[in-house]
Amino acid sequence: MRSWLKEIRMSQGIKQEEIAVSAEISRGYYANIERGEKTPSVEVAKKIAAFLKFEWSNFFLDKN
Repeated sequence: MRSWLKEIRMSQGIKQEEIAVSAEISRGYYANIERGEKTPSVEVAKKIAAFLKFEWSNFFLDKN
């Protein structure tokens, strides 16, 4: 699970759907990314990170 991703999203009061729309992916796919079941492409990682204002490379670091 990417608890750090959920924490960032929740701290900003943003819904999964809002991020999915901004990243041009489905809400279900975003939920899978947040749960750690899927790893986003670099392009999607950059869109999510830009929306939530964090470094996109965090997706590819070895942390939960």
